[in-house]
Amino acid sequence: MRGNTVISFQKAGGSGLQLQVLPTACLTGALHLSAGSPQLFPVSLQTPPKMSPFGGWGMLAAFLAMLCCRGSGEKAFEGPEHLMVGSGEFQMINCTASCTDPTNLILETALNKTLLESQAQWKLFRVYNISKDEELLCSFTCAGKQEMKVFNITVFYPPKQVLLTLSHTSVAVGTLFTIECRVPAVAPLEGLTVTLLRGTEILHNQTFEETAPFPHDAVVTHNTTAHREDGHHNFSCEAQMDLRSRGGGLVHRVSDPQRLEVKEPEPNYQMVIMAIVIVLLLLFVTFVFLCFVFSEKWRRGRTGHYPVQAAWNRLRRSHRAQPL
Repeated sequence: MRGNTVISFQKAGGSGLQLQVLPTACLTGALHLSAGSPQLFPVSLQTPPKMSPFGGWGMLAAFLAMLCCRGSGEKAFEGPEHLMVGSGEFQMINCTASCTDPTNLILETALNKTLLESQAQWKLFRVYNISKDEELLCSFTCAGKQEMKVFNITVFYPPKQVLLTLSHTSVAVGTLFTIECRVPAVAPLEGLTVTLLRGTEILHNQTFEETAPFPHDAVVTHNTTAHREDGHHNFSCEAQMDLRSRGGGLVHRVSDPQRLEVKEPEPNYQMVIMAIVIVLLLLFVTFVFLCFVFSEKWRRGRTGHYPVQAAWNRLRRSHRAQPL
């Protein structure tokens, strides 16, 4: 929080001990809190700041802050000028003056706002129902001169649903099927990564680069061939929106898992029937041919010549005898 911060500790009996009023810049500079410690500012813009008491490490850091920052003339931290806010959500705005005794310190906006806390140099507001890009003005007067600070708020539409669809729920080994992942109504698409998974194995991922500010459906499809081991794993889809380059955080969503039934390929009975018919036809033709050969030999044994050859010779002679 900007401005001066009062550090106090509460005893078990209910009496409080107030140590000192410190510039927040000094306090935050000395505090660089480690993981697990309460934080003065939200790490992610999706999580509102929590004004929690200092823990054991925070108490030690408070004493260090007093020692290193006593009498410091450093300006109070004024917060980011560019903010990313989810559509329909709220945002904490700390309006801080550049002098220690400002007048007319106000936050100008048409949105609904609530004053949460204030001191001489700053006021903390909560702004509600942000549904489009907004420009908030923090104005104040220092030494008779009016000054202004601008907060540019960009609205984003995080992935709230991730829908996974398999083109088939039951396939045979070696069959081609399609995996589709749909993330409805997200913006901006730039920085959105969609990953298709089989168990923990990445099958396909795609990072979008479109910059359209309006919400769109992000769709990723992947064609693959069914394997026997596919039936032992769940298929899922992950969507991750990275807004860190714009002053935001990471938004992560996962689809419901889908199971694929993989079967052994069934025999093609039509092909089997065709093969049997072809084999029988070949056997029949062979049988007829062998009967013809043996009958010709039998007749040659009785007549001394082949009947087929005699018929062929008669045909040739009759053809030659015909007048031209």
